[in-house]
Amino acid sequence: MTPSDPTTPGAVDAGTLRDLLTSAHGPRVLDVRTPGEFESEHIPGAYNVPLDLLREHRADLRAHLDDQIVLVCRSGARATQAFTDIGLPNVKILEGGMLAWQAAAAPVNRVRRRWDLERQVRLVAGGIVLVSVLGSLLLPGLQWVAALLGAGLVFAALTNTCAMGMLLAKLPYNRGATCDLDSIVGRLRDTAPQPEVRP
Repeated sequence: MTPSDPTTPGAVDAGTLRDLLTSAHGPRVLDVRTPGEFESEHIPGAYNVPLDLLREHRADLRAHLDDQIVLVCRSGARATQAFTDIGLPNVKILEGGMLAWQAAAAPVNRVRRRWDLERQVRLVAGGIVLVSVLGSLLLPGLQWVAALLGAGLVFAALTNTCAMGMLLAKLPYNRGATCDLDSIVGRLRDTAPQPEVRP
């Protein structure tokens, strides 16, 4: 596949995106993380369109998006999934996600600090493994819970999905402010680029 292939996402680095956002007709930044992660920190001016909402309402959202879009998540994995779901040409992904944006000392808005979803997955998965292995000293066979979790993590890596992450995203802690289709479409419509009027 070549970079011009419409099924292959283009990438933009943090420095380039920062420059683009200061230009007159910069791209729209769609952050596909959970509302809780978005509240924790996000690129100023970004729109929070969680991955599950984007998947469910992609046709409605596409009608309000122009062709200059940059998708953002924590590291780039969810943004790549969103690229497939959004189905628009000229969509780019922030290379390295918010981790790269922060490493470049680029500005962020913070509402409320929370652990990002990937860190929560590591905590829960590690806790289950630890409890299973230690518990197997008292209750033989409990170590198989750790083995099943390990198999699930291998499957998650191979398919680039994470069932545990999707479950954790539904917890009230990760929901943050209400993020619904009508409010997102309203923001996109209100900030739509105005066509140039030529004399």
